[in-house]
Amino acid sequence: MQRTLSIIKPDGVSRKLIGKVIKKLEKSGLKIIAMKMLHMTRAQAEGFYAVHKERPFFASLTDFMCSGPVVVMVLEGENAISIYRDLMGATNFKNAAEGTIRREYATDIEKNVVHGSDSPESAAFEIGYFFNSFEIVK
Repeated sequence: MQRTLSIIKPDGVSRKLIGKVIKKLEKSGLKIIAMKMLHMTRAQAEGFYAVHKERPFFASLTDFMCSGPVVVMVLEGENAISIYRDLMGATNFKNAAEGTIRREYATDIEKNVVHGSDSPESAAFEIGYFFNSFEIVK
């Protein structure tokens, strides 16, 4: 079994898309083994996205991610990372496949509703950033 992190971003929460995203996750066969809502501080958002610190979009991304509550989840399943990345769709929603979360709900490249880990290494870091071992149901 593989694990990945999912975040429903502030735009998804404010637009009341939590249930729709979770429904797609459950239909895909991924199992939610941890979930909570939180409102990141700027320091928390900057720490989470530190890998992008030198990128031109870092400031706007971290501003956006601490602009409202998010829902963070740990997903588990065979090939969870690739299954979830396929379900999310391309970062630019205009390039995302029909039926994906981003194609259906995103409004721009940054406000694209969801985040997901891109590798086992990033999943391990990202899951550990938000959850301790007592919060993950096996």
